Amino acid sequence: MDQFYGIFLYVISLLTMGGIYAILALGLNIQWGFTGLFNAGIAGFFAIGAYVSAILTTAPSARHLGGFEVPYVVSFLVAMIVSGIIAWGVGKVCLKLRADYLAIATIGIAEIFRLILKNETWATNGPRGVSMIPKPFESLPEPWNQLAFLGLILATVVVIYFLLETARRSPWGRVMTAIRENEKSAMAAGKDIEKFRMEAFVVGCMLMALAGAFIAHYLKFIGPNATDPMTSTFLVWVMLVVGGSANNKGAILGAFLMWTIWSASEILTSRLPDELAIRTAYIRIFLIGLALQIFLQRYPKGIFPEVRPKPERRVNPAETPASR
Repeated sequence: MDQFYGIFLYVISLLTMGGIYAILALGLNIQWGFTGLFNAGIAGFFAIGAYVSAILTTAPSARHLGGFEVPYVVSFLVAMIVSGIIAWGVGKVCLKLRADYLAIATIGIAEIFRLILKNETWATNGPRGVSMIPKPFESLPEPWNQLAFLGLILATVVVIYFLLETARRSPWGRVMTAIRENEKSAMAAGKDIEKFRMEAFVVGCMLMALAGAFIAHYLKFIGPNATDPMTSTFLVWVMLVVGGSANNKGAILGAFLMWTIWSASEILTSRLPDELAIRTAYIRIFLIGLALQIFLQRYPKGIFPEVRPKPERRVNPAETPASR
């Protein structure tokens, strides 16, 4: 019985982390899938959301900022707003760049954010991080507290999915696709390219910050290792590519699927001989890369490729019954 209960808790944890990564993948999908913005600085905005929400909700501490003890909903909103404001500032500098130049710039800025959060010990406790972060529903008995938090994550994913699907089918979404496919043609059609690109970048970064806030409260701790680019940038890109870029269903599926593979790889590598134990991290990266190649060979455009909304058919007044 204890073994089944342990498996049950593991599945809950797997789904919870998969849901958090689904929010990250949806944020990246707005930037890359919808608009073609190559953001390689996901870890920076993820870290901003995590630290802001942690500082706002923790009890007073001599090791870091805290003592505000604001409600969870407020801390999530503030984390998204702070990330959105910073993203706007970054966008004003970087969004004039294109393709790989934008990727290089966002990587550099994300590392600047991470190093600031790591070295400003008065605010973030430096390498030791912020601990004792309160978790929603933790007063409930086991496993109901875990299930309630999972329900919060899944409900958030569903709400974001429907909002993004509505946006994708709207004129706003069609303009984003036009910018991604042919920026000059969209500009010739009178669209404000820089404005739309900024909107996609800011909204995507706000979702990344929300995911960071969720993971800080889920783990009850946030430190430099929790915002490592390997797990909060590279892995998110793999999830979106495998699931299907520009497809919100694909972003969600890719997040759950690749997180399951990443988690399973940890179980497999933990059983390796002692002489290979020091290479565990490299073996896990190799397994993720191998899985990426296998999926791309089978699904070059992702498991759920992009499906463009059909344009609305305009009715010719001459064809209406009243005109006959």
